[in-house]
Amino acid sequence: MMLLDLRTKKITGKLADALLGENHITVNKNSIPNDPESPFVTSGIRIGTPALTTRGMKTSEVEKISHYIADILDEPENFARHQQIKHDVINLCKQFPVYNGIDHWLS
Repeated sequence: MMLLDLRTKKITGKLADALLGENHITVNKNSIPNDPESPFVTSGIRIGTPALTTRGMKTSEVEKISHYIADILDEPENFARHQQIKHDVINLCKQFPVYNGIDHWLS
């Protein structure tokens, strides 16, 4: 599990959580040490890997996802890029289903 401080990106944990979630990347908004934001907004996000490893993803897939996260957080208003990332995430998840046939909602 990792805690990411977003203050230098001028983005809140709440917004980061929403943007990533819209693109099928699940994180949680999370307070950071001495957080200036309220617990309902936060200045950070918490990122875990169990959902990835459960699917059988390895280092190369985690690296791709970390780039997707960085791209979304670096350009929170680049919705064309977000759509491409969403498409890429869907295709990646289809390659690593949790259970055979369960990822039908990704279409």
